Amino acid sequence: MTENSQPIVELRCVSKWYGSAEGGGPAPRRILDGLDLVIQAGERFAIVGPSGCGKSTLLNLIGTLDVPSEGQIVIDGTETGSLPETALAEIRSEKIGFVFQMHHLLPQCTALENVLVATLALKTRPDPAVVEQRARRLFDRMGLADKLASYPSQLSGGERQRVAVVRALINSPRILLADEPTGALDEDNAVRLMNLLVELNESEALALIVVTHDRNLASRLGSVRSLHRGHLEDVE
Repeated sequence: MTENSQPIVELRCVSKWYGSAEGGGPAPRRILDGLDLVIQAGERFAIVGPSGCGKSTLLNLIGTLDVPSEGQIVIDGTETGSLPETALAEIRSEKIGFVFQMHHLLPQCTALENVLVATLALKTRPDPAVVEQRARRLFDRMGLADKLASYPSQLSGGERQRVAVVRALINSPRILLADEPTGALDEDNAVRLMNLLVELNESEALALIVVTHDRNLASRLGSVRSLHRGHLEDVE
């Protein structure tokens, strides 16, 4: 990476609060307070902190699923504040992969179909043969080569979550955002998934940001930041 390479994501003095003091109501609840953050290609870190501190809010802001009360969010050089929802959706589908605690797979679709559905959101549709080939390669790397025709109800919790990771990667995003991705998994599957995410960060050259409550799992990413009073602080 060169020193003047463009960051994938920049948060510039971002604040987020909920509620309004107008009309004599309670004071707004401030979640983030003038937060600055720069995420470079290939970077990875975990975000930890107590429940309710704003970890998921921060991830949603990075992923343009939410908007800041103040400040700017820049994705791959584009300031997102004035963009219409159609343009934001395009950025999400092309540049950002999401993995949540719950896999959100479509029960009526096979594992492969669940992954390929994500390509329908792209502005320029890829060659179906090429994208299916990429999907099959990713399934193989996830240890799911024999599960392409399986429905979510036929998969274990760990398998469903790995399918969700393949879905998040199918459009070759520049950043992968994972919100408590191991929360519904047992310890062995949680460790296995976290190791896979680190491997993908290195081999796919994408930035990886993981929100987790488990500091032992967080440490597997090598860099851990704590969200405290609206700011991110490095954890030794």
